Amino acid sequence: MSISAVPSPRGHSFDPLELYASAIDTSDYVGRIAPVARRLVPEVGELLDVGAGGGQLGAALQDVRSPWSAIEPSPTMRARLVRLHRPPRITPTGWETADVPAGAHDTVLAATMPALFDQPDVFLARCLAWARRSVIWVVPAHQGPRGLCFAGCLPSKWHGEDETPGIDLVLRGLAPDRRPHAIAFIDWTFSGVVNDLGALSAYLCDRLGWPRTDGRRFELAAHLASQARPDDAGLRLDIPRKTAVLVWGKS
Repeated sequence: MSISAVPSPRGHSFDPLELYASAIDTSDYVGRIAPVARRLVPEVGELLDVGAGGGQLGAALQDVRSPWSAIEPSPTMRARLVRLHRPPRITPTGWETADVPAGAHDTVLAATMPALFDQPDVFLARCLAWARRSVIWVVPAHQGPRGLCFAGCLPSKWHGEDETPGIDLVLRGLAPDRRPHAIAFIDWTFSGVVNDLGALSAYLCDRLGWPRTDGRRFELAAHLASQARPDDAGLRLDIPRKTAVLVWGKS
């Protein structure tokens, strides 16, 4: 079946965080990552999810016998969190200013958060201070873009992002005595379902800063169309991914 996509002349308004969270909903991310994290940290206890986003992984890991909490600055993502079957207590700020007592949670979880890869030691120190027992940090381990959602569908000459694996950046920025106590690698598929491929194409072109008259807009639309496959809910775009689960334990 052939699929065509024509970029919208007016573009389309996507919330980047919602776009990513919706794709996580339709991906095998949680199903692949959560069992590995549970194996590495069998007793989660009271959980703090830092930069929780839509809360999918935190909801899968949280201990139903204990309360769980989330730090999330985005109003869009907080709206998602409160709709969960068992919503967390939410601190509506970024991690830098979050007023969370030291040692208040058994396990601290942080997933992805590429903006922290330049100073991983500072972030890790904060997470270790909040945790009584364990810290779980989930980072990209594939060579590819980490910023623009769906950039993995595009050639590097278009997205122009640094493709260094996130785990390399994190480990490079940690002192020897801060290396994780355990590391596990998991392959999964980022699989987003969209209703309007042309709108997604226009959004990506706008985020890349391409003028409306740039001929690459039609090339990008055709490129996405060549990768999309029909799905009951729309059109599905799949991007192979690898993730590393890093764990620190506190004695």
